[in-house]
Amino acid sequence: AMDVTTDPEVTGYIGEQVELKCTFRSSVPVSQKLTVTWFYRPQSGGTVPVEVFFYQSMVYPSQTGPFKDRISWIGNVDKGDASIAIKNLTVNDNGTFSCTVKNPPDVYSELRTIILTITTRGKLGRWLSAVSVLSLLVLIPSLVVVTVMLVRMGRQFGILEQKTKRYKKSSIEVSENEDPDGKPGLTEKICLCCVSCLEDSEDEDEFL
Repeated sequence: AMDVTTDPEVTGYIGEQVELKCTFRSSVPVSQKLTVTWFYRPQSGGTVPVEVFFYQSMVYPSQTGPFKDRISWIGNVDKGDASIAIKNLTVNDNGTFSCTVKNPPDVYSELRTIILTITTRGKLGRWLSAVSVLSLLVLIPSLVVVTVMLVRMGRQFGILEQKTKRYKKSSIEVSENEDPDGKPGLTEKICLCCVSCLEDSEDEDEFL
């Protein structure tokens, strides 16, 4: 049997868009015969649901009625998703939506409904939305600037470290060969000492 799941209740806001989620699991692989149908029954009056959306391999939105050009397909049948979205909400959209999915020979499923309630955002909600947008506008450029600064600092630190290593190496070479005051360095002192020893040895041989 087909297993269909929806949210029992959904709240939307005037002038905005709302998503009506509908997911399903079929006992047979999804085929091109799979169909998705959405029905709507208004809150005030009307006992028979009216078809407002149909899908079978492609989208067939309603060409008449209050939802004309306002319903869009956001589902993916290969992933078991048969959801739709409604834009430009009005208070007249209050009512009950039903989602049915059939995937022959798996065609039986319980009717799942969503009660849609349309309301207006309070001043606090509008203020929070505005603050969120402003925060994003400020935060994103700030992150970019900080990232660029960190990259530049990292490069400068690397260059400084290389210069420091070169300076230390040069200092060691100078100390081995020559003192900063112009006096013989360590290597030269060792050589002079060896020469002096050889001269003393020659003098002793002549004396003998």
